[in-house]
Amino acid sequence: MLERVRPVAGRVGRPQRRPKTLYADKAYHSESNRLHLRMKGIRCRIARPKIESRERLGRKRWVVERTIAWFHRFRRLLVRYERRADIHQAFLTLASCIILLRALNG
Repeated sequence: MLERVRPVAGRVGRPQRRPKTLYADKAYHSESNRLHLRMKGIRCRIARPKIESRERLGRKRWVVERTIAWFHRFRRLLVRYERRADIHQAFLTLASCIILLRALNG
C-alpha cells in the first residue's frame, strides 16, 4: 500500500512522495514491517505488544477509524458487492465527495 501513495501537494518545490511517519496498531508489529519502513526512510510508530497501550497511538489513529466509519455508512462500501476494482473505486470516490459536501455544508 505504501507504494501506491501519491505525491503530497501543497508546498512549493518537489512534492513529497512518502509519508514521514506511519502509525499502526499491534497487528502490524513485526520485524519485517519495521525493516521495510526503515528501508523506505519512514519512521514507524507501531504499538509493541504488552509494552505500549493503545491510548498513546489512539489520538492519531482515531482520525482513520472515524473516516472508515463514515465510509461504512454507505452500505455498498460496507459489504463489497462489486467484483471489479474500478467500480468499487468509483463508489469510494463518490462516497468521498458526499462526505466532503456534507462537511462543507455544516
